[in-house]
Amino acid sequence: MEHFDLVVIGGGPSGYAGAMRAIDFGKKVLLIEKKRIGGTGIYDGVLTSKTLWEQALKVASIREIMPNYKPDFDAINKIVNEAVFERKTQMTVHMQLLQNQENRLFYYEKGTGYILDKHHVQIKKEDGTIKKVFAENILIATGSRPRKPANIDVDEHIILTSNGIKNLKSFPKSMVVLGAGVIGCEFATIFSSFGQTKVSLIDKAERILPFEDEDIAEIIEHNLESQGAKVHHGASLVRMEKIDNEVEYELEYKHGKNEVFRVEKALISIGRTANIENIGLENAGVKINERGSIWDNDTQTNISNIYAAGDVTTEIALVNVGEREARHAVVRMFGPIVKPLSYQNISTIMFLNPEVASVGMSEQECKAKDIPHKVVKLDYSTNARAIAMRKTKGFFKIIVTNDNGMRILGMRAVGEHASSAIQGVAYLIHTNQGIRELADMMHPHPSIIEGIQECLRMLLNKSIYKPSIFKDRLKCYVCENGICTQVEALV
Repeated sequence: MEHFDLVVIGGGPSGYAGAMRAIDFGKKVLLIEKKRIGGTGIYDGVLTSKTLWEQALKVASIREIMPNYKPDFDAINKIVNEAVFERKTQMTVHMQLLQNQENRLFYYEKGTGYILDKHHVQIKKEDGTIKKVFAENILIATGSRPRKPANIDVDEHIILTSNGIKNLKSFPKSMVVLGAGVIGCEFATIFSSFGQTKVSLIDKAERILPFEDEDIAEIIEHNLESQGAKVHHGASLVRMEKIDNEVEYELEYKHGKNEVFRVEKALISIGRTANIENIGLENAGVKINERGSIWDNDTQTNISNIYAAGDVTTEIALVNVGEREARHAVVRMFGPIVKPLSYQNISTIMFLNPEVASVGMSEQECKAKDIPHKVVKLDYSTNARAIAMRKTKGFFKIIVTNDNGMRILGMRAVGEHASSAIQGVAYLIHTNQGIRELADMMHPHPSIIEGIQECLRMLLNKSIYKPSIFKDRLKCYVCENGICTQVEALV
């Protein structure tokens, strides 16, 4: 029986990252994956949807000049497949070369991993053969899958989840999206931006993206509607069924009215479920938490040599979080003592139109926690790069403590290149620094990140454009005791 310092079950972003980190410590590691290396990070998820999003926004830009332009579905699909192939090939070749090294540390098995006890793992291969190995440590990174409602027949062709997008043979003429969270809004953005699909979005709340500030939700919804999408606000799904190869769904609104609609396709986007079945957790005594995923304490399960990372813990279902968790788990196994992971100030991107980048607390969080704070908000229309790109829809918003230190609590950027603009502020939050250093740096011109600099200058009352003049484009607020007051200067 082969012995390994670490056996990783699951070859998605988390498992792959954890295996590679173990090599850094000179450990012998086995990676087990039952289907495809890369998991949802490549297939039916992050890479495919973001490649689609990139193409959708390009098409939307063309349609601004040529309203009758119709994209070629097969050409778009070919671009997505090429992106998947490129990333898959990189990872596969990387693994093959690692396995050919003279001082070999990395091993890979294609098959289903099953925990027999805290130190033994069984691998069942596609041909039915079984192999058992000894594991000094185990990292569970089996990921998640789209959640499916029990009362809806999801066939992944007519009623589909994100896993079924690849089954589409053309742009649907009409589609309803169930779920107005990030993923639902992303797919609504993608299909409405191609201009070939009449998109409807079922939103149980009064506005989309209820976890984010209202000004963000407003600009995203406005742009969805400008692409022909319709949002069913305050609507509960009564039924959804397939009739004559189409989808009929009935909605009940909060005021009591019911409506019935017929569309070509339905996309279910109501969250994800951890893949914890049939991997032998009970054999090792690994605990499950109240959310139906693996219980962990800073990536370590209740069994000291078994760790978990990524969507299987459902802490935060993001690729960057899963990779970080896996690497952290491996350091805890083999490296020096490290401080626990913090989930407080994670940089995130929402691939909408325009894109949304965030870090730290939102305004509504600060209000809910009754934290006195200051807010500065700068419209994209004042940014030279945005003007040059003719992409002036959006804003920057920075939230700081209401004191002389003005420690950054959070930031939101909505607009072109938003994701590229946020990392400097994320670093300030991470290191608990003030705003002056970043405000006084020489930023490249013209660039979107100059908008961040101008926000920081507004906090210090030394911005180029003055809030007292451009009151509709530069805004400053002081918020205390749940009341926000707009001011012309903050210091």
